Amino acid sequence: MEKLLADYLTYLKVERGLAQNTVLSYERDLKKFINFLKETGFSDLSSVKRQQIITYLLKLQGEKMAPASISRNLAAIRSFFNYLSAENLLGEDPARDLDSPKLSKKLPKIITVEEVEELLSQPDETDKMGIRDRAMLELLYASGLRVSELISLEVDDVNLDLGFLRCQGKGSKERIVPLGKMAIHYIQLYLQQSRPKLVKNIYQKTLFLNFHGRPLTRQGFWKIIKKYAKQSGIDTEITPHTFRHSFATHLLENGADLRSVQEMLGHADISTTQIYTQVTGKKLQNIHKKFHPRG
Repeated sequence: MEKLLADYLTYLKVERGLAQNTVLSYERDLKKFINFLKETGFSDLSSVKRQQIITYLLKLQGEKMAPASISRNLAAIRSFFNYLSAENLLGEDPARDLDSPKLSKKLPKIITVEEVEELLSQPDETDKMGIRDRAMLELLYASGLRVSELISLEVDDVNLDLGFLRCQGKGSKERIVPLGKMAIHYIQLYLQQSRPKLVKNIYQKTLFLNFHGRPLTRQGFWKIIKKYAKQSGIDTEITPHTFRHSFATHLLENGADLRSVQEMLGHADISTTQIYTQVTGKKLQNIHKKFHPRG
């Protein structure tokens, strides 16, 4: 079973060109499944039936695993057996037509435009680190970038004259995202006044640097957000992703079309972007209830 799994992982990397993190996720889930099969007396994948897969999924459910994680496990199992069947390494595919558990989509947490402005005003603009922090926060809200995309940006990825940036998203997919005038202003300020004082190596390409002149980590940026969230006194728990959610929701509330927001966020599937329409719809419902005479 381990040999077949190793061959399958090679296929994902070499033939399908999946990102390393995705391959590692498949490997982790499938190793867990194979361990379950061994514990229940199976040593050969050809003897696995549909019932064993269902039993495994029920086991995960009994362990209080989130529906999204169970779906991910099932997707890995399905893909694995589909590969084995296509390569004639297996007879009947036992995972075919197995349904994923229904996912209850959580509405993303957002903050208001006023709260965003309060948060953005917190960094000290007389300090090189404060200017850097303001530039990062402005850019995050202006672009809806994921935190991993933000900290990976290089100086040449940002074109301030034309007002856009280029970033590598999930699966190494490149996209172009426009910038607002406030983000452009603070990035210029950072490049002129802060970055030259932070950079230690002239060959350093990363845009945003820490005190030691090295690229910021996710944890480092998380601490920055927490610091300013606490200073601003906003009750809502704020994470780097809160900016991404707020970016998308505020765009839709002000009339942006769903396809454009999907492109800016780098979502492969528009159904992922549609969750934000539920947030704006809920807000409209609340307004209707509050102000309509028969609400």
